[in-house]
Amino acid sequence: MIQNRSFSSGDLVVYPAHGVGKVMSIEMQEVAGHQLQVFVISFSKNRMTLRLPMKKAQDAGLRALSTENEVQEALGTLKKRIKSKKAIWSRRAQEYEMKISSGELTSIAEVIRELYRSGDQPDQSYSERQIYQSALQRLASELAAIEAIDENQVIARVEEILQAA
Repeated sequence: MIQNRSFSSGDLVVYPAHGVGKVMSIEMQEVAGHQLQVFVISFSKNRMTLRLPMKKAQDAGLRALSTENEVQEALGTLKKRIKSKKAIWSRRAQEYEMKISSGELTSIAEVIRELYRSGDQPDQSYSERQIYQSALQRLASELAAIEAIDENQVIARVEEILQAA
């Protein structure tokens, strides 16, 4: 869900392709002879700074952190039973990557739920583990920012929910 609002310096935001970042400033920059107002967003985890034109922010999916209801819906998704997927792995992997890139917590939780393996299940392939870790990290970073706690605490809680499901 894209929330149509402006952001200020210091706001935590979610940019779907990179996760949680912090708006460092709003600047005017000249690009190809045109003046653009841009959000300068820092992603400390990736050690990256993004300059996003304000006019492109909504199209790019820039949004505020999820609401409590959205968090509860995503955590509820982790508890649901999974339907067996029969599609070939390359198609499922592509679908999972799209869900992660959407930046929507519920979609990311679906990927986590579908790729989670408990101790009594067969091991994951390398690519399954990579996608699972990517989704788990994305969910954990946003929940940690919302709750002002460590990402490892969120990961432990998510894995507890998955084990209990």
